[in-house]
Amino acid sequence: MKRLWAWAALIVGLLYFILPLIGMTNFSLKMRRGEYSFDAYMKVFGDDRFRETFTYSVTLALFTILVGVLLVVPTAYWVRLKLPFLRPYIEFVTLLPLVIPAIVIVFGYIRLYNTSSWLPLTGSAFGTDLLLVCGYTTLALPYMYRAVDTGLRTIDVTTLTEAAQSLGAGWITIIGRIILPNVLVAVLSGAFLTFAIVIGEFTMAALLNRPAFGPYMQLLGANRAYEPAALAVIAFVITWGCLGLIQLVSRLQKSTQRPV
Repeated sequence: MKRLWAWAALIVGLLYFILPLIGMTNFSLKMRRGEYSFDAYMKVFGDDRFRETFTYSVTLALFTILVGVLLVVPTAYWVRLKLPFLRPYIEFVTLLPLVIPAIVIVFGYIRLYNTSSWLPLTGSAFGTDLLLVCGYTTLALPYMYRAVDTGLRTIDVTTLTEAAQSLGAGWITIIGRIILPNVLVAVLSGAFLTFAIVIGEFTMAALLNRPAFGPYMQLLGANRAYEPAALAVIAFVITWGCLGLIQLVSRLQKSTQRPV
């Protein structure tokens, strides 16, 4: 009886998520009256703004991932190795982006770094992009930190560090050549989640007036009918592609670590 209820709950959950997706995909294929076509997708891919905004968001996503890795990996490693009593406080800090709305963060940026402040970062495209990367890093912090922290739990950090130090390795070498390769799957998991967050983020990019993919999706949705549905399907595929890559990398690492 329990198994029956479990299957029933699974089927209801799948229908709840899949049916709207099927309806949206079906609508996106009906731009040509009376037949199915990929006209909406062709218009989206042929739009110069799509390529510009998508390229811009991908570039910012890569920089966000780099900043996140440089910030989180050494921090999580040091807390686990030397400062375990700080772990609850670090976890609390990394959870704050889930509690504080993105609009509050970006308004704080605008207030602190506007053109009349002591550090007018919003006065230039580079400065605004820098603020946007910092904001994206903040939004992705809960996911990146927990992914890396979970990866560190699977290895003996103390033994690896002592062995590396006995061979004369410095801290940068230990983190870059020993710790990071051992938590690579966890880092990639956090990286793919970060990528998905940056691609779909709207609030920060819109209020900072940057040509990102999220505001482009909103603008297209306000002025077109079929193209927004096609764009939503594309964004959905990108997000699930990132999740699929996480699973693929995890399985590949498990297969390479399997004893011969």
